[in-house]
Amino acid sequence: MMRRNQWLAAPLGAATAAALLSGCGSTEGSAGGGKGVVMGISDKVKATDPASGYDPGSWLLFNNVFQSLLSFPKGGTTPEPDAAQSCAFEGGDSKLYKCTLRGGLKFSNGHSLTSKDVKYSFERTLKINDENGPAVMLSSIAGIDAPDDKTVVFRLKTSDATFPSKIASGAGSIVDHAEYPADKLRTDGKAVGSGVYKLDSINDKSASFSVNDSYSGKAKAKNTGVTLKFFNGDQAALKTVLESGDVDFAFRGLAAKDIAALASTKTGDQKVDVVQGTGAEVEHMVFNVNDPVVGKLPVRKAIAYLVDREALVKDVYAGTAAPLYSIVPAGIAGHTTPFFDRYGGTPQPEKAKALLRAAGINNKVKVTLYSTPSRYGPSTDQQFQVIAKQLNDSGLFEADMKSVEFEQYEKDIQDGKYGIYVKGWVPDYPDADNFTQPFFGPDNVLHNNYDNKEITGTIIPSTSAKSDRTSANMDYNRLQDIVADEVPLLPLWQGKQYAVTRQNVTGLQWSLDASTVFRFWEISKG
Repeated sequence: MMRRNQWLAAPLGAATAAALLSGCGSTEGSAGGGKGVVMGISDKVKATDPASGYDPGSWLLFNNVFQSLLSFPKGGTTPEPDAAQSCAFEGGDSKLYKCTLRGGLKFSNGHSLTSKDVKYSFERTLKINDENGPAVMLSSIAGIDAPDDKTVVFRLKTSDATFPSKIASGAGSIVDHAEYPADKLRTDGKAVGSGVYKLDSINDKSASFSVNDSYSGKAKAKNTGVTLKFFNGDQAALKTVLESGDVDFAFRGLAAKDIAALASTKTGDQKVDVVQGTGAEVEHMVFNVNDPVVGKLPVRKAIAYLVDREALVKDVYAGTAAPLYSIVPAGIAGHTTPFFDRYGGTPQPEKAKALLRAAGINNKVKVTLYSTPSRYGPSTDQQFQVIAKQLNDSGLFEADMKSVEFEQYEKDIQDGKYGIYVKGWVPDYPDADNFTQPFFGPDNVLHNNYDNKEITGTIIPSTSAKSDRTSANMDYNRLQDIVADEVPLLPLWQGKQYAVTRQNVTGLQWSLDASTVFRFWEISKG
């Protein structure tokens, strides 16, 4: 990614060229069966045009209304053919990527989908280059050729082995060239795609989707349609309508304490079920390495010895997150635990003290932890209050916490005013690249002034060239070790995904995986 608006918060395996030579499963779509379902969600759908949306709500819409050349199968993180019959890198440098479309593809308006539409869609996103859009994910594209109706060839500026995963995301949504202007965003709030669903209506309170009869692909809709109800961060209201039955299930937005309470309810008494899945959302404590206090490596390492993640996820997040000991989360190929290996899983104040004293730091270290609940949720302030107390309890620090509204928070970070601050990350695609490349180098999205030449000059270029993603694991192991040694950030937790549902709704487990794709078509209601 970088999903710039995604600061909140299973390996790619064998060679991508081989993995994507052919699709699997049925090529017949379903007109939908069962009943319609109603979903409550805290996120807004900020855009219906794929050239603009770069947020969880918008990508939820894109993944269900539009097709991409490739997509992530349920429970998997290796992209497979979707609108494409096959895709593969040609040559040995991961710079030429060719896809052949399946036959019979149509948009919901009845227009045929051809390579012209694919070429048009990518070029349009890049040309518009909307500041709130995913063009940044496609920046490696040098040119696109469509020599016939079924063939698309991407020419890349540099080796980019993660390109298949990028185009399997919402950034790869294919639009009808006859419906979308080439140089500006569509502004009528409508969406025309070739995905499993059609967008029937959308406003500030709800969105309605019905099954697309023109869809041709592997998915089989298990409902007749989906209605989204938006709660705009109102956790209490979302919980109330779930319990009353006004929505069939809730995804994203329930308070951690409410999820934990619902999960612990006895089976025989409960009105709802809590469905848990794998999550890849992460949160980090970030250090400005130019700061006069935390710019000193012994101070950062001392903090790493003192933060108690287990207490954090228990006391603040009620077990709805898991301790994170690396920049690459569990479930993503290449994950290791270097922060656990170096600094342990429980506070070690004596080691922290020894580090500080050896560096000539004999007085309490004064630090301020900056938080922004308006971006990362109300638990963020509580989290940093707990960490400040952990530091103070060691007797080595004098720490406090300040809460800042997001707009000012981001400005102050870019101006270098904070030494310690929080950042969350929700991935665009399930590859270690998306948890590493955006974070390091002079223009990193952390804005913490950290730049390691081995990472930027050797490791990242090496991983980008390896289409067999498992062969990149050794490089990612080295990268994680460097970060744990130099501590430009401190990983805190990895989120678990939850959906809370009435007991007559099934299939939600197929949308709670590391791909972060929410699949309407898997949901059924008894």
